[in-house]
Amino acid sequence: MAITNHNDFVIEISTMLEQAEIAMAAECCCIYRVPNDIRRLNEDSFTPKMVSIGPFHYGLPRLQNMERYKLQYVNQFCRRISTTTSLERLISFVEEIEPRVRLHYAEPFELSIKELVKVILFDSCFLFELFWRSYYCDWDGVIKLKPWEATTMRLDLLLLENQLPFPELDRLYNRVFPSNTRHENPPFLHLTFDYFDYYNNMKLEPQGVSISHFTDLIRTFHLPHLSNQPRRQSKSVKNLQSATELVEAGVRFRKSASPCLLDFKFSGRILEIPELKVDDSTETLFRNLVALEQCHYPSDSYITDFVAIMDFLINTSNDVDLLVQEGVIVNWLGDANSVANLFNSLWKNVTNVNFNSHYSNLCKDLDVFCKSPWHNMKATLRHDYCNTPWQTAASFAGILLLVLSLIQAVSSILQVVQQYKQGSSH
Repeated sequence: MAITNHNDFVIEISTMLEQAEIAMAAECCCIYRVPNDIRRLNEDSFTPKMVSIGPFHYGLPRLQNMERYKLQYVNQFCRRISTTTSLERLISFVEEIEPRVRLHYAEPFELSIKELVKVILFDSCFLFELFWRSYYCDWDGVIKLKPWEATTMRLDLLLLENQLPFPELDRLYNRVFPSNTRHENPPFLHLTFDYFDYYNNMKLEPQGVSISHFTDLIRTFHLPHLSNQPRRQSKSVKNLQSATELVEAGVRFRKSASPCLLDFKFSGRILEIPELKVDDSTETLFRNLVALEQCHYPSDSYITDFVAIMDFLINTSNDVDLLVQEGVIVNWLGDANSVANLFNSLWKNVTNVNFNSHYSNLCKDLDVFCKSPWHNMKATLRHDYCNTPWQTAASFAGILLLVLSLIQAVSSILQVVQQYKQGSSH
């Protein structure tokens, strides 16, 4: 049976093919929807709770209350720039960047050009004003968020799906604030660094840093310095003993002074690990960083490597308690089982294309240490006979009893020998 509207059908197929070509050509895409296998493990970790940024979560009913806050900040921003930039010019600037903004998203979304321009306008101006006021601690004329609201918003702004492309935000900011106004309006990257300073443990400076969006910035904060990043290799780490098993084999844990979370070191029998504070936001943070690496950095997945190592080290609450005792983990969740469950689930449904050479060598060295005959024997003794204080006491008592019995047996033999010698002399 022939297709009735053949020409329309040809146009439809041609359009589909053209869109596929555009999608293939869009190498600048950096904002992704989280893969379903990862998303379904915890939907809340990828969904904003307070504020929507960009098109993916635009219009969610539970976020509408924040829109009035957003408009107030946008209104204050427009007033502040009114002497140099009119609202009409501002909208024109946004219309210029709209096609490029659209190309940064890896999946299509159902927003018209007009709707997307509105989203970009409101969201970017809100971010400019929020970051500027946070930088100068100036909250006059706007509703200052309560501490818990500010924390929730900062967490929303690092979600992978809740982003606008940073290069376009920066381009728009520079159109509104030319370089000759930098004494009043610092570069947007400086404002961004200041707003997310909580995550900048290594005190990285903005100079020379290039990012795709805020999630990418948080990942950058956690990476070793570019010159110190270990090589990648195709071999994966297949096994690493848990924390309690390593201790049984004679490994000692120590909190590292390194500000880089990924900086594990093993020397002699000491395994140094930087301190990790585990709280209500930890799962959201790591899930989004892992999702970003799965989508955008599959061959440079340093955060995913860290998650894998922690998954190996932590199997049970006993492993958590041990790491807490050594100062490696600060448990703000309270329940050790919650921390164990967290790390046991972060690496699920994740693909490792390769592994960084530093971690691979570290795991190999630990494995060799644990499998040496002497350390293996110590581990067996500790696991089978000294697993609990009562078991240790019972084992010690058994050894003591064995030694006493041996002494008694030797004494009896010596006594018999002595009597024999005395009898022979007579």
